[in-house]
Amino acid sequence: MDHLERLENKSIHIMREAYNQFKNLGMLWSIGKDSTVLLWLARKAFFGHVPFPLVHIDTGYKIPEMIEHRDRLAKEWNLDMVYGQNRTALNEKQTFPDGTTTHLDCCKLLKTQALENTLNGKWPRYRMNHKKSQYEIDSNNEAFEGIIVGVRADEEGSRSKERYFSPRNTHNDWIIEDQPPEFWNQYKTDFHPGTHIRVHPLLDWTELDIWEYIERENIPMVSLYFDKGEGKRYRSLGCWPCTKPVDSHAANVHQIITELKTGKFVNIAERDGRAQDKEDGGGLEVLRRDGYM
Repeated sequence: MDHLERLENKSIHIMREAYNQFKNLGMLWSIGKDSTVLLWLARKAFFGHVPFPLVHIDTGYKIPEMIEHRDRLAKEWNLDMVYGQNRTALNEKQTFPDGTTTHLDCCKLLKTQALENTLNGKWPRYRMNHKKSQYEIDSNNEAFEGIIVGVRADEEGSRSKERYFSPRNTHNDWIIEDQPPEFWNQYKTDFHPGTHIRVHPLLDWTELDIWEYIERENIPMVSLYFDKGEGKRYRSLGCWPCTKPVDSHAANVHQIITELKTGKFVNIAERDGRAQDKEDGGGLEVLRRDGYM
């Protein structure tokens, strides 16, 4: 068994354990490389069928190719696709692109608040109707007890403090000091009623692991990750007003792997192009304590 197979097996084990332990489970899908690998692993774990909804938080400012990629795969793979939004903030123009908030406050409104109220069912959710090939208001407003997330410990400082099974309070607040120990591959899955659980099957994966697995499995990726002849590509995907590409001529998965192995980005954070991280002092701990992914 090689390194990628060990990572794959552990992630699948954690995912199956979550499905067994939590009644109403979902999986966040940001359309990025990590959560798409997570989706691929879910299809493997459950023999081609994903037995829980895929949840996307649509800020209204995602790069159009991301939404096109989401809906294309949702239809091809027959995914139970759900999305949520902070319609109030968008309608009242309480966003950074409208010039009324900072990057950080915009993230809190369009991502953190939207995530919390999508997961707890207090705000409208939109579910894909595969027969009509369109989204409709979801009649099910039951709260998600647990949500699977494509967090990696090496991606950003605050994520290195995570657990595989991470409890949140009823407001999705992350109390770092109250995380359960996870020694010798033993995981706590028995929590007080009303606790919201984040599940992190990719915690041990690195950026290089992700791309090598994508290459080995031939996982379809949104084209934004690849240079199209301009000497630039995205390394991390977010909202278009706040996410910048990196200088790179990598036009395919193999070239990205080669580039990472050269050490080109060894001193450059993976999320260096994400403006909200810089307002948060270079990390995401403020946002993540309040429930951000």
